[in-house]
This record gives sequence, C-alpha cells and structure tokens, in this order.
Amino acid sequence: MEPVKAGAGGNTLARRLAIPVYTARNWIMLYRSGGEEAVMGGNGGRRYDWETKVAAARDHVENGMTKTEVMARHGITSVTPLERWCREYRAGGPEALRPRPKGRPKGAKSKPKPEPTREQELAEEVAYLKAKVAYLEKLRALRAQKSRDAREAPSSDCSRGGDTGSTSS
Repeated sequence: MEPVKAGAGGNTLARRLAIPVYTARNWIMLYRSGGEEAVMGGNGGRRYDWETKVAAARDHVENGMTKTEVMARHGITSVTPLERWCREYRAGGPEALRPRPKGRPKGAKSKPKPEPTREQELAEEVAYLKAKVAYLEKLRALRAQKSRDAREAPSSDCSRGGDTGSTSS
C-alpha cells in the first residue's frame, strides 16, 4: 500500500499492480477509511447494528459526506453494504434498514387442515363412488369386447377343416 500512502490515484495504482481501475479505487477508498487492515480484509463478514446503518446512510444521503468519509467515521470496511444501505434508506427511510427475520416463518407449513363438514365428506364419497362405477363399467365393456372378439375370430386351423394332426383310425 506504499503507492497509496504516497498519494497515488486509482489509475496509477491500477497500472502499477495490473488490476482493474475500479478495484484500485475501491482499495484506495478502503485504505483512506480504515487503513491497511480494511484493505487486507481483517474484518470480513462484519455485522453492523441498525443505529450504525441508519447513521451511515443518513450521513451520506442527507449530510452529503463522501462514502470514504462515512466509512472512516463509522468503521465500515466495505463500500458494498454502505451503497445498499443508502439505496434502502432512500427508498424507505430508517425503517427500511431494520433487521428482518431470516428463513421460513414458524408454523408456516404445520397448520392442520380443518375438519371437513358433513357436506364435504358426502361430496367426496359421491365423487369416489362415481369414479368406481365408471371404472367398473369400462372394465365390463372391455371384457365384453374381448369375448366378442374371441367368438368372431377363428381360434385355430380346425375350424377351416384342416388336418388336426391326430392319427386316429
């Protein structure tokens, strides 16, 4: 981080380290807000309380502080959450930054089904019996068709008067 300490800008740092300019500018912003520790990722995955989020977003959105200044003032180690907080703050005010419960709500799937009414039970039984009758009628029709086909079609060569293969004299 010597070039940054010496005052190098994003373009210069990007050329020297052969990295994208955007990355170099982010590193400079991190360095100015939190020192080498911030750039090296010492506080990765840090969580911030609601008051810090609101104060940081308010300082940037309403008070006109730069992101670098806000990050240094509130000890924020990454610009990404700050940008998200500012976006949410503009959309819904401080309440938009309140923590929301994670995961599926309790009891979302465990509600028991209400007991069916007598009418519902009878309607279900009628539907079942109608399906059963339709099935049995179809089965009866298929069996009848099969027996008709068996009577109409010759079953073997015997019906044509041919040799049966028996040798009785």
